[in-house]
Amino acid sequence: MNAQQESKKRFPPLDQVNWGMIGVGNVTEKKSGPAFNKIPHSALVAVMGRNAEKAADYAHRHGIAKWYDDADALIADPAVNAIYVATPPDSHLEYAAKIMRAGKAAYIEKPMARNAAECEEMNRISRETGSPLFVAYYRRVLPYFVKLRELIDSRVIGDPRCVNIRLHWQPYDEEIGPNPQPRWRVFPELSGGGHFHDLASHQFDYLEYAFGPIKYAAGIARNQAGLYKADDIVVANFEFQSGMLGTGSWCYTVNKEQRVDEAVIIGSLGRIIFSFFEKSTIRVETADGAEEYNIPYPEHVQQPLLEEIVKELRGQGKSPSNGTTGARASALLDRITARIG
Repeated sequence: MNAQQESKKRFPPLDQVNWGMIGVGNVTEKKSGPAFNKIPHSALVAVMGRNAEKAADYAHRHGIAKWYDDADALIADPAVNAIYVATPPDSHLEYAAKIMRAGKAAYIEKPMARNAAECEEMNRISRETGSPLFVAYYRRVLPYFVKLRELIDSRVIGDPRCVNIRLHWQPYDEEIGPNPQPRWRVFPELSGGGHFHDLASHQFDYLEYAFGPIKYAAGIARNQAGLYKADDIVVANFEFQSGMLGTGSWCYTVNKEQRVDEAVIIGSLGRIIFSFFEKSTIRVETADGAEEYNIPYPEHVQQPLLEEIVKELRGQGKSPSNGTTGARASALLDRITARIG
């Protein structure tokens, strides 16, 4: 019996998935939080925030029955059988371990943890307890990226040869000025790295989903502007097991006029140009001409993935994003930035 079969044996299907949520920050306001109550057989029944006033306010505004300022109390709530962790990565392992050892399903924000070693420990606990573990790499089932994969798989541009990523953004307002106050994402002790770890995790997770495993990855990560401790520029080369190659550059200190979010997949018969974060169009260019697809994001971007997770927890499907797949993205980030964990 393999680990997945053992997990199914030890974690029986749920009829109703009653969610608890640890963390009430911005990511939960629209991207995720409201979606739990829009899915059949799913409900967000309790939330937790370290600031009691903010937790109570969130619960009131979103019509949630219970709120806590103590994560252990929420985890112990007998009405809750699955918990979403929407906190910075430094607490993901701690919370995930407590959730799974309490016999409940864990759904973790991305990146899964600060490094690959923490991810592996989370997966080990999942195997040990049989409690399911999922990661919020929701692009795998967003309509925009479902269409992108359809175009890739249909060989509209022939055989894929290489992919090039450029993500160049200006500093956030709070990172510059006379009294800068950078947020947690650029403190490696909290996030595992900087903006590269936060954003490129989505990119590498999807690339492996679309093209298969990456067998080699290397890069250079540096801090050039000195706005914070984390790296602010990264370049990378990588190779898929299929033989397809990839390159990328990520810089978070350009001026706003040079801001770009573009990825190009080059194939034997053409190319596909798309955006990981900012645009709703996919452009296909071949010898026959160019065609564009405009596919806006849904109101709650995590809802399509949450629908698949609820189906799995009810014994009716399988989520495309789980602890095993999520850990691969973190391992690639570690290798590229030379933080082998």
